Amino acid sequence: MTARIYRPARNAMQSGKGKSKQWVLVHEQAIARKIEPLMGYTSSSDMSQQIKLSFATLEEAEAYAQRNGIEYTVQPAHDATPKRVSYPDNFKSDRKTPWTH
Repeated sequence: MTARIYRPARNAMQSGKGKSKQWVLVHEQAIARKIEPLMGYTSSSDMSQQIKLSFATLEEAEAYAQRNGIEYTVQPAHDATPKRVSYPDNFKSDRKTPWTH
């Protein structure tokens, strides 16, 4: 049973950074999913996929995995690059790109 430790990206639909500062440990799929013949739903008998643990730091997540004997891989965190945008620059007379309207 292997796990993946990562820091989730912020929600693209919102400007806030909620839930993107914690590290998450998620178990990878160990058993293939199967299709239910009656309704056509996909299901799995692997209950460890439903576990999602949050930690404040990467070290805490790694310590938990080592303490419980879980093999893990770490995905590096993707930090967003700040974009410098100034509203008055839209109205400069020496604008590099012309207005489209």
